[in-house]
Amino acid sequence: MNQNIFREYDIRGIVGRDLTDETVAVLGRAIGTFFRQNGAQRIAIGYDARESSPRFRDLLVKGFNATGCDAVLIGKVPTPVLYYAVFTKQVDGGVMITGSHNPSDYNGFKICLGKSTLFGSQIQEIKKIALSGNFTKGEGSAEEIEVLADYENDILSKINLGKRQLKAVVDGGNGMGGVTAVPIYEALGIKLVKLFTEPDSNFPNHHPDPTVTENLQDAIQAVTENNADLGIAFDGDGDRIGVVDENGRIIWGDELMVLLSREILKENRGATIIAEVKCSQNLFDDIEKHGGKPLMWKAGHSLIKAKMKETGAALAGEMSGHIFFADRFYGFDDATYAGARVLEILSKTDKTLSELLSDLPKTFSTPELRVDCADEKKFAVVRRIADEFSSSNEVITIDGARILFENGWGLVRASNTQAILVLRFEADSEENLREIQETVQARVKQLID
Repeated sequence: MNQNIFREYDIRGIVGRDLTDETVAVLGRAIGTFFRQNGAQRIAIGYDARESSPRFRDLLVKGFNATGCDAVLIGKVPTPVLYYAVFTKQVDGGVMITGSHNPSDYNGFKICLGKSTLFGSQIQEIKKIALSGNFTKGEGSAEEIEVLADYENDILSKINLGKRQLKAVVDGGNGMGGVTAVPIYEALGIKLVKLFTEPDSNFPNHHPDPTVTENLQDAIQAVTENNADLGIAFDGDGDRIGVVDENGRIIWGDELMVLLSREILKENRGATIIAEVKCSQNLFDDIEKHGGKPLMWKAGHSLIKAKMKETGAALAGEMSGHIFFADRFYGFDDATYAGARVLEILSKTDKTLSELLSDLPKTFSTPELRVDCADEKKFAVVRRIADEFSSSNEVITIDGARILFENGWGLVRASNTQAILVLRFEADSEENLREIQETVQARVKQLID
């Protein structure tokens, strides 16, 4: 068994190489044993449109049953529908079989114990059980339940549109997002321009990852050609959102959080709102300006959900488009619901999306920059950067090193999932951005070499 399949937030690999039928059969029994050891027995299972997913579901059911777990099958659904089942149905946990936004030859497993998504040491615990071959024994059952209709009705009951008639482009990227977004938005009365909303595991049109600019070009073009109010794009399993305004400009995760947090703070002054370390300083300042409590936290959907639970935050978000609503929702990341909240805001104003955000101070920033750095070296490099810069600058070390300069900031953090460092920079002018970036990158390069 390739031990690299056990990642920080999930179990993931290439089908037929890392995830063979034999490996998945072992994983079924290992995950089932983990559940039983933690007092869980009834487990919801959902799967995405990838070719290997139905086969992996059958192997999981067999493994779960052999350990005494009962499988509750909710069918082919986006990841948020699995989370919804875990929150609203009589189950003790859940597994989503999905390759998310990874290439079509990948697949994987996102795992929930109770209402919490596993990460870190819990994933390592499953690895230990799998390698030991020491599995619980029992006889479980399997049953199918209908969840999709309940989920759709629940969201419709939570969204209250204003009088304005909206036109939206929906780009499913041939992932699972369109499965829920299209019927829900149509039921809300939105006029839709639909792109690639049919699931196709080969992703024939573009890759379903809305954090990459080139993957949003079809949505941008459709928005301008159809004179739409906005474009909404989804990742492969429907838990991350990308948004494009009426001019075809991309609204990244932190800017989207400005829009959403302002709306929440109108009703809920003093609410805690969480954003991860890669987000713009504009967001943290704007939350404070509108009477909220901004909280900077680590990147990673499992880590953010845990922090929301701990702090009672109303909203949280990441640059990657994971948006988590506890306000009028369950606290998990759901792109269809996040999109519905954006539509709700727009439906109650005459302003365009760009006008709603036009008062934000202009900043200049880089996208996420990825620098190769060996796994055994990457955390040490970040520590050295933090130590060295802290003699002259304030350095926030919640997740990596966010170095504060007079006119901006630079971030250096080690990826939890790859042998890379992630860098991002922001400043109040092009010149200051270049200066901050050159200062930090030069030192990073020296430490890597």
